[in-house]
Amino acid sequence: MTVILPIQPRSKSLEIKTADQIAAVVYGPKFAATPISVNKKEFEKTFKTAGESTIIELQGLEAPVQVLVKDVVFSPIKGGIVHVDFYVVEKGKEMATHVPLHFIGEAPVVKLGGVVNKVLHEVHITCKPADLPAHIDVDLEVLVTLEDSIHVSDIKCPKGVKITDEATDAVALVEVIKEEVVEEAPISVEDIEVEKKGKAEEEAAA
Repeated sequence: MTVILPIQPRSKSLEIKTADQIAAVVYGPKFAATPISVNKKEFEKTFKTAGESTIIELQGLEAPVQVLVKDVVFSPIKGGIVHVDFYVVEKGKEMATHVPLHFIGEAPVVKLGGVVNKVLHEVHITCKPADLPAHIDVDLEVLVTLEDSIHVSDIKCPKGVKITDEATDAVALVEVIKEEVVEEAPISVEDIEVEKKGKAEEEAAA
């Protein structure tokens, strides 16, 4: 899936003064760093859909350019986006990036009292731009017993995609939450004698 995003060229020295524009730069191995600006609302809408793992086609330069969002800088004061880096991908050439994991299905082990702990939420991959997935599915239905777990080596990758993380890295584990049992303090013989003496005194006074 490719998402279209209109942009405008800008001078490197030109400061963005309008609130509806974001300063950005486009660059790549064979693409000289080019300063651009992008409409704030358009980018936020696109970024919400595409994230960092979907190819975006920038339109507004001499020719359309296919890119990935490489970096987004937020204002430490207001929290809004102030700058974006777009990385140009080369058609037909393998690239390295990362994509989110999408957990699907229900783990049968939950019925046994197990709790699924998702410890990995994205993986690093290599693939060609045309094979880049928006996410990779991880099926939780394989977690049947309290001893089961899912590791990187268990993930089924789409065609043309290779995960570069360690095969032994944990993706999802099963945990058992044990209820804390509060033990009652043992009653000593002295406590019993004191209690009997107290009752005897109360009866005598009555």
